[in-house]
Amino acid sequence: MHPNQPSSPATTRPEPNRRFSVAPMMDWTDRHYRYFARLITRHALLYTEMVTTGAIIHGDRSRFLGFNPEEHPLALQLGGSNADELGQCAALAEQAGFAEVNLNVGCPSDRVQNNLIGACLMGHPQLVADGVKAMRDACQIPVTVKHRIGINGRDSYAELCDFVGQVHEAGCTTFAVHARIAILEGLSPKENRDVPPLKYDVVHQLKRDFPQLEILLNGGLTDLEVMQQHLQDLDGVMVGREAYHNPYMMAEVDHRFYADDTPPLSRLEIMARMRPYIARHIEQGGVMNHVTRHILGLFQGLPGARHFRRQLSSAIHKTDQPLALYDQLLDDMTLRQQPRDCERQPA
Repeated sequence: MHPNQPSSPATTRPEPNRRFSVAPMMDWTDRHYRYFARLITRHALLYTEMVTTGAIIHGDRSRFLGFNPEEHPLALQLGGSNADELGQCAALAEQAGFAEVNLNVGCPSDRVQNNLIGACLMGHPQLVADGVKAMRDACQIPVTVKHRIGINGRDSYAELCDFVGQVHEAGCTTFAVHARIAILEGLSPKENRDVPPLKYDVVHQLKRDFPQLEILLNGGLTDLEVMQQHLQDLDGVMVGREAYHNPYMMAEVDHRFYADDTPPLSRLEIMARMRPYIARHIEQGGVMNHVTRHILGLFQGLPGARHFRRQLSSAIHKTDQPLALYDQLLDDMTLRQQPRDCERQPA
């Protein structure tokens, strides 16, 4: 099934490079993680956690729309289904300086289903199309959609094409596709990330049937070489849990996906660069663990990784001098890595 071509936008909408992106993840991709991730990769597109339209319209906008300039390129992910509210929030996203605004049609939690947010919207393609149109009318930054390949009760390929076709007719040209269905009853959000089988072939077929669209693959991606193989046919990959639990895998992203041969920072350099950021956060009344919980996987697979995690996840709560502990840990990891780590040492 092929959709009708949408009318051309009245203005040019600059598009971020989505060849490699880090997926929006609740409680994980906050501004502290994004600052950390940007030290590892200069080019990957980063996403916020999902923020509901109600939180932005009625809540603390500086909290939900605030970010550090260093995080760019950065996209905001919205959760909602009311077209007027989505339009308002898209305009606010543009004013805040985001490079893209993305609509969540993939989250399977009961809480968001009750508010017609997330994966349940795959059963309401016209509602998604109305929201996309309202967002595009309200802003000049790109509007994209992240969705599943289906939901229980609406999981045929024809229904997936119908969904994509209707949303495309509303003007969306970029779809980030989690290659699993969502089972809306009986599975937790965590189980919905593992239990339904991955069907990458469905996403590849979608690209063949909608060649004019930008199709990004999401779900279970862990190996950079495998991702590059997918990019022979698809337009981009969106990586979630691997980019969080094993963040230094992104050190190769700029070279592999963006042909940037600038040497990446070493793990030790990243620790050193995070130090002033952590100090500022503490000076502003923040808790160090709010930042350091995101970097626990920095030394995954290397000598001292367990010691690093234990210090930042346990010992940090037992000291009244967290920065001194961090400085000692940097010294410890420098000594542990010297015999084997061929990465550059911090200047």
